[in-house]
Amino acid sequence: MGNPTAGMVVIGDEILSGRTRDANMHHLAGRLTAAGIDLAEVRVVPDVQARIVAALNALRESCDHVFTSGGIGPTHDDITADAVAAAFGVGVDVRADARAILAEHYAKTGRDLNAARLRMARIPDGAALIENPVSAAPGFSLGNVHVMAGVPSVFEAMVASVLPTLTGGAPLISRTLRVDEPEGEVAAVLNGVVGDHADLSFGSYPFIAGQVYGTRIVIRGTDDARIGAALAVLAAKFPGAVEE
Repeated sequence: MGNPTAGMVVIGDEILSGRTRDANMHHLAGRLTAAGIDLAEVRVVPDVQARIVAALNALRESCDHVFTSGGIGPTHDDITADAVAAAFGVGVDVRADARAILAEHYAKTGRDLNAARLRMARIPDGAALIENPVSAAPGFSLGNVHVMAGVPSVFEAMVASVLPTLTGGAPLISRTLRVDEPEGEVAAVLNGVVGDHADLSFGSYPFIAGQVYGTRIVIRGTDDARIGAALAVLAAKFPGAVEE
């Protein structure tokens, strides 16, 4: 059996407009790889409930876990909680435990738990809270969907909270061979090695460094010995190739 799989839904008009650069996918991919969970698909959707629901329903059927980022703040366009509730067909409302967390936090900071901030205590029925040690407002998990903030520092803290509760597989190992030859010169040899190592994943990435048109070959898998053997075969075919 292969590793568990994950999908991600990145939510927000600001991502699609280019106003905000998403960092959460990169962070999640690295953490999942180390945990032996394969990130299989990422969808970026606007602040439109129907689009969020459609993405959630598609990914929670095809993946073992789904992570979302964005849309759980205090403003009008923070509609992720409503979208998750709609996807699961459950209600959503201010929940006592989430409200208590926010009340304690804002009491310490001297700010009011006003109506806008109280929106962050709206949790779909049946969900479990995800701790937020950065700014208190919790995320939540419902079924195989884990709903997290879009602010990178908060997202990262929530990922750290959730990952230990998930069962992973074998961590994915990645090794890179730099070949100072263009892809067109590398392709035939690489294709042959790929055919002999069906248990591994190969990527070919061209680069330009000064006057050098080269190729980085990335080999991924869960067995370092097998990766090393494939890398050695390629290195023997291209004198001067180096592992990075």
